[in-house]
Amino acid sequence: MRINVYISSTGFCSRREADRYVETGRVAVNGVKAVIGMDVAEGDKVTVDGKPLKHDRPTVYIAFHKPAGIETTTDEKKKDNIISYIGHKERIFPIGRLDKDTTGLILLTNDGQIVNRILRAENAHEKEYVVTVDAPVDEAFVRDMQAGVVIYNPVRHEKTTTLPCKVIPFDAVTFRIIITQGLNLQIRRMCEALGRHVVSLTRIRVMNVMLGSLPEGVWRNLSAAETAGLMKMLESPSSANGKK
Repeated sequence: MRINVYISSTGFCSRREADRYVETGRVAVNGVKAVIGMDVAEGDKVTVDGKPLKHDRPTVYIAFHKPAGIETTTDEKKKDNIISYIGHKERIFPIGRLDKDTTGLILLTNDGQIVNRILRAENAHEKEYVVTVDAPVDEAFVRDMQAGVVIYNPVRHEKTTTLPCKVIPFDAVTFRIIITQGLNLQIRRMCEALGRHVVSLTRIRVMNVMLGSLPEGVWRNLSAAETAGLMKMLESPSSANGKK
């Protein structure tokens, strides 16, 4: 088993974070400093910062209603980080992210292996949001949003055309949108490209898990049915959104 997979399987962190631990020399296997890509065999002793990793932690899957102002980061040195806000007894980390101003559903876990499976773009996992903008949601706006919008990423200095999505108007300025991508500030940039400014943005669903009536700032454990449904979707990418 690759070292990053081994570390994430203990629930200590995600694979990406595990690579960073290895790169910075904080991981050792049988007392020898680990390197990226190395394999770990059964019986090997793996330590992070000199402390052995254990596999006996209970697996945690939770749904959290993120308030505005909370930052989706595992860096507990940052003010208003999501980990400190939740204060879970297990070491958990978010699956994906919501930007600081966006509210709503985000899943967190200590199961490092599930994170990459959910985030893989090719699996086309649905995420649903309620959006309020500052100008009317007319037929042209809905059509253009659904067809795909050319947006600009100032970090990478490149333009991207978003994948087709589904838009369902609520009223004159509010609509639901179902997307399968996770581009940085995607919905905000889509709206801006079409001449609207997002007033509020709330995620209400990730795959089969609904936000429902969960109060803002509160978390709950996923039910057995939700967890089972999530795992089933991950086994079959074509059924990732409950489609047969």
